[in-house]
Amino acid sequence: MKTQVCIIGGGPSGLMLSQLLHLKGIATIVLERQSREYVLGRIRAGVLEHGFAALMREAQCGERMDKEGEIHDGFIIAHDGQMDRVDLHKYSGGSSVVVYGQTELTRDLYEARDRMKGVVIHNAEDVQPHNLKSANPYVTYRNGDEVVRIDCDFVIGADGFHGVSRKSIPRDVLKEYEKVYPFGWLGVLSRTKPVSPELIYAKHERGFALCSLRSQVLSRYYIQVPLTDNVEDWSDEAFWAELKRRLPAEVADKLITGASIEKSIAPLRSFVAEPMRYGNLFLAGDAAHIVPPTGARGLNSAASDIYYLHHAMVAHYQNGDSTGLDKYSEKALARVWKAQRFSWWMTTMLHTFPDSIAYDQKLQDTDLAYLFSSEKALGSLAENYVGLPF
Repeated sequence: MKTQVCIIGGGPSGLMLSQLLHLKGIATIVLERQSREYVLGRIRAGVLEHGFAALMREAQCGERMDKEGEIHDGFIIAHDGQMDRVDLHKYSGGSSVVVYGQTELTRDLYEARDRMKGVVIHNAEDVQPHNLKSANPYVTYRNGDEVVRIDCDFVIGADGFHGVSRKSIPRDVLKEYEKVYPFGWLGVLSRTKPVSPELIYAKHERGFALCSLRSQVLSRYYIQVPLTDNVEDWSDEAFWAELKRRLPAEVADKLITGASIEKSIAPLRSFVAEPMRYGNLFLAGDAAHIVPPTGARGLNSAASDIYYLHHAMVAHYQNGDSTGLDKYSEKALARVWKAQRFSWWMTTMLHTFPDSIAYDQKLQDTDLAYLFSSEKALGSLAENYVGLPF
């Protein structure tokens, strides 16, 4: 098999890049280790920055997002018995975010690839890139007993944190930065009416909580838990009781509870790999960087990688200009580290740390007090939350 761009990873990042390149006449093949059903069964975040929403429209995949997604012009931070609203529209200069589930977004991208007869190969086992420093890289994968080879110009590693792409970069070249937080998020998805039309981030002495939503009939709630906890430790009843303890009384009293249709614990970590290019291999999304979900930057950081790669590939193939490819790693990492800083700041400000001392707690309180006393501070938060320019 032969193509121009071989993309490892059939999640939203890989599918979106494949779709965007296809629209510009650039051939791609996407390899995904799991089945389509497995990929669509993943429950992930659903807050899209305005730049991501624009990319979906450019990829001709935004129709359902625009119809069913919810525009959010703000969110609420509950702390010290009060609820303060962050007006994103006001403080970001008119921007907002779209709440639209990642599962639905991925479904839209799959359907677009199907319409255009894009090549997405599922259940591809033992995927391995080769000859990445040469002008003739290739990727192999196993289909049953057969080993299939794909010759290409470039390899895109969009196969997540545990994928093979990053591991293909020699250890003496790759530098990794990581911060592991001493807690995780226990998340519950329920077929219930959301308690609030906007997200509520709650700082509480018992731990952080978040009230989110996927639609007007589908709610997503989270509470901070120790890393030693397991999903089996938490019945639905115990989860709802703890969530109510961490919310302001006026919110807890309105909370509609119900059976969980999905429940999981996600450990929180920050991670960056440098460089994001090795020869003709380019890393994108979780393959290169991970953020805590507090500031909703994970999927949105991946979108900026795809934006840069898309434009760099188009310039290379249509104009013979490889400047964007040569500067991809530097440009992508500059925005990645800004997203890292913002997610770290939100996480540090809103969570309860088991080893914190009284001094740390006073700084947290002061950080929140300053935030809501300064329009410039609110402007900085809003600018980062709706998404920095690509």
